[in-house]
Amino acid sequence: MAFAAGAAVGLLGGMIGLGGAEFRLPLLIGVFGFAALSAVIVNKALSLVVVLVALPARLAEVSVAELTAHWSVAADLLAGSLLGAWAGASWAVRMRGATLYRMLAVLLVAMAAALVATHTITVGPTDLAGPTQTIAGASAGFGIGVVAAIMGVAGGELLIPTIMLLYALDIKTAGSLSLVVSLPTMLVAFARYSQDNSFAVLGANVRFAAVMAAGSVTGALLGGLLLGVIPDLVLIPVLAVILLISAIKLAHHTTPDSRPGADRRPRRA
Repeated sequence: MAFAAGAAVGLLGGMIGLGGAEFRLPLLIGVFGFAALSAVIVNKALSLVVVLVALPARLAEVSVAELTAHWSVAADLLAGSLLGAWAGASWAVRMRGATLYRMLAVLLVAMAAALVATHTITVGPTDLAGPTQTIAGASAGFGIGVVAAIMGVAGGELLIPTIMLLYALDIKTAGSLSLVVSLPTMLVAFARYSQDNSFAVLGANVRFAAVMAAGSVTGALLGGLLLGVIPDLVLIPVLAVILLISAIKLAHHTTPDSRPGADRRPRRA
């Protein structure tokens, strides 16, 4: 079941050129019974695996030399995303369980809106340059780092359109750069989560996480092969509705105890 769920999520994400971690989070909570914070940490670990697998594949399409030519873009975003990842993870571990569920619900709605906007609205690149562009990139990176840390996602859904808008790069280069930014950003969030007792959820669910990771990678690779097979006009609204339904369920999710730290114990699936 873990493999099938991971594969389904990877397939959905791969068909739109993303990892799909935002679809995996509601499954971890609603289907496999993880508490909010535990689900975020497991989701972050799985996202990290998917990015590590995807990065070499992307380098085959966009060479290291091409990425190096845009090192300043990655540097601008990382200047904010690394701080944002640490801050987001710090906020997540301090939130009451009920508050974190509501926060995740809000972010899922935001992801649905971003997904629809990215695939239906055509906006030209901004005319920012120099220090203004640098500040805008770092600010956007901070916000993305916070969101990615709290949800346990890589953040490509937000990074790719940000890179295209702020730096006028094509989608293929933006996709590769997003992985370059995502990897260290996720490692920082991971390091912060490792300082909390809830991080023990990974040790308690190693087999589950490994099986779901294998499914996620398999699904993502298959979804990549099917990229463009289903028209965006059909696929994107369906995925947005899935996120909205998940958000509603999370918003009404209840826990036996919503005291701080009540949901920070490892939960087996």
